[in-house]
Amino acid sequence: MDKDAFPKLLRSIYDSVDALEAMFPGRHFTPDGHMVGSLGEALASYHYGVQLSHASAPCHDGICESRQVQVKATQGNRIAISSKPEYLLVLRLHRDGSFVEEYNGPGALVWNLVAHKPRPKNGQYQVSLATLRQLMKKVGSHERLQRKEA
Repeated sequence: MDKDAFPKLLRSIYDSVDALEAMFPGRHFTPDGHMVGSLGEALASYHYGVQLSHASAPCHDGICESRQVQVKATQGNRIAISSKPEYLLVLRLHRDGSFVEEYNGPGALVWNLVAHKPRPKNGQYQVSLATLRQLMKKVGSHERLQRKEA
């Protein structure tokens, strides 16, 4: 990975979005879906040292500090989860290429919030970032993936 090029490329995506939205007022070109997920995984690799698995691997996106990690990224106020990961890292992406770590801890804590509920038709439980922030207060610093210097 080119450590210098990655942040510049990330910013250029959002610069392009801004230019398109200025060119077509009222239209939104917000990256979503697979792109946001892949951006989150790339950020996890870059900032936390997550060694990424192949794309679309079941449940976990990679390994870090001998833990299997699922990475969730969003530009909104919730994430979707469909299985119990060993470890969960949730990032909220900003248009300037930065992010906020919303959750960084054992996946079981999050999964236990939804496991007793009937499974939604699409198989994905919704969990709000506000709920994750509250849950994060229960996660000790020794249980979190350590952020690396970029």
